[in-house]
Amino acid sequence: MIEFGHLSHVGLRRELNEDTYYGDAELGLWLVADGMGGHDSGEVASALARDAIVREVRAGKSLAEAILRANEEIIRQSKRRNESMPMGTTVVAVRVASNHRFELAWVGDSRAYLWNGKLQQVSSDHSYVQELIDQGQLTPEQARSHPYRNVVTKALGVTEPDKLNVETVAGELRPGMAILLCSDGLTEEVDDGMIAKAVAQKDISAQECVDHLIAAALDGGGSDNVTAVLLRRA
Repeated sequence: MIEFGHLSHVGLRRELNEDTYYGDAELGLWLVADGMGGHDSGEVASALARDAIVREVRAGKSLAEAILRANEEIIRQSKRRNESMPMGTTVVAVRVASNHRFELAWVGDSRAYLWNGKLQQVSSDHSYVQELIDQGQLTPEQARSHPYRNVVTKALGVTEPDKLNVETVAGELRPGMAILLCSDGLTEEVDDGMIAKAVAQKDISAQECVDHLIAAALDGGGSDNVTAVLLRRA
């Protein structure tokens, strides 16, 4: 049995919530998308990504293929809107099969963490500061306060289809394990140690855990929209 909790909050400094999420235990699909763009474009892009991925997965496509289709659709819609700034969105998604094998896929800096007695960041940010970390020019601690920490190097609707590489990781969700999907509004305000303490609590529901994480992000400043989805196998 998979239990899950989910919540999205506009944060304390934004007027519009451009994040979106989805969770469906029957389909075995969960995702978080963090939109960007002028006016309401970010909100539109994240919703387009969500709807396209759900539709394509229902039609039997793989998670990576569904994300590629979502990218193409956002680009098409963006051209129709004819705005000066293209709309885009990050996405992180997980598909869990009936045999509890899972596939994670992502584009951008929304993250996936795996809990198996300790917290492990499974995704790798497609961001400017992550590239600096990979090159040894920045430490993860320095990256948290870098002025360009929010600059992503890949995003749906922004990266051309022939240049978009959807990264994936596969594994098995065993009893007691959990997967956390979140937008950078959470990781901007809450460090991995605090996330681990919240996810480690077995005496609260998945929804209560998500509620605590969102509250921690708001307590930390709530500088951005914040969204989290937690699924765990009993």
